[in-house]
Amino acid sequence: MSDRFKAILVSRDEDKKQSVDIVELSENDLMDGDVTVAVEATTVNYKDGLAITGAAPVIRRWPLVPGIDLAGTVVSSENSAWKAGGKVILNGWGVGETHYGAYAGRARVKGDWLVALPAGLTARDAMAVGTAGYTAMLCVMALERHGITPARGPVVVTGAAGGVGSVAISILSKLGYHVIASTGRPDQAQYLKELGAADIIERQELEAPAKPLGKERWAGGVDAVGSHTLANVLSMTAYGGAVAACGLAGGMDLPTSVAPFILRGVSLLGIDSVMAPKEIRTEAWRRIAEDLDMAKLAALSTTIGFDGIVDAARDIVEGKIRGRVVVEM
Repeated sequence: MSDRFKAILVSRDEDKKQSVDIVELSENDLMDGDVTVAVEATTVNYKDGLAITGAAPVIRRWPLVPGIDLAGTVVSSENSAWKAGGKVILNGWGVGETHYGAYAGRARVKGDWLVALPAGLTARDAMAVGTAGYTAMLCVMALERHGITPARGPVVVTGAAGGVGSVAISILSKLGYHVIASTGRPDQAQYLKELGAADIIERQELEAPAKPLGKERWAGGVDAVGSHTLANVLSMTAYGGAVAACGLAGGMDLPTSVAPFILRGVSLLGIDSVMAPKEIRTEAWRRIAEDLDMAKLAALSTTIGFDGIVDAARDIVEGKIRGRVVVEM
């Protein structure tokens, strides 16, 4: 039996022109780590799309196997925390950016980067959630820590039809929040309502340059867009409210003023999924298994095979992907 497996390898020539190839690797080709995992499922995140298309400098080591998250089974381990046969999830830690990632049959990683797959979730379920859904849960947990409960008022979710937005809507609605979904794709209104959105607003309402303060419309928000959208969300957040910011689909800039912070006591909560401590990751995945409706999870995810990854990466950057894409390896 061959120990070789297919992988996507992104390379760059002397002129920094990027190329993407399907190659065969063996475990000897993998990078250092103390746990080797058979990759059973992965996903295509916006960051993966940027990496494969070269639309943004996500990859910082060449050549590289992209793919920032995976679920699978431990094949071998030199780490006392993990034994062969264990079911694990990995998100972040530079995997798919500086360390060979998920788009291969095997991944060798540090055991400290892994989280146990919660009981009741399959590898496919975990990747239907993926880094986008795990990030959405980190946002929800941050809002809860700040005291943003359903009784405080509506919560807005931007980039609503994307991966983070779709899962955030599903979680928040199940927890009893009145969710306002902001999307640039009005044709997805029915989908967003099925996930649990109570109201839909068009992206253009939040795209123009923000006033220092706008009418108070929500108690909190989950923002994956950045730029003018986040500035508008902040300007319309009610007194003492909070916004969890986790993305930059609309830009890395934030053209706002101090007004929401010093006149309304609004808080901007930064969410990082890549280097989050293990205890927070473990709690997020426990909450996902508990608070995410699996029927809704099925509705917001589509499944492709390994051969569909490159096309899906292009589509997600072009805004053609709704919800989550699961790759069954």
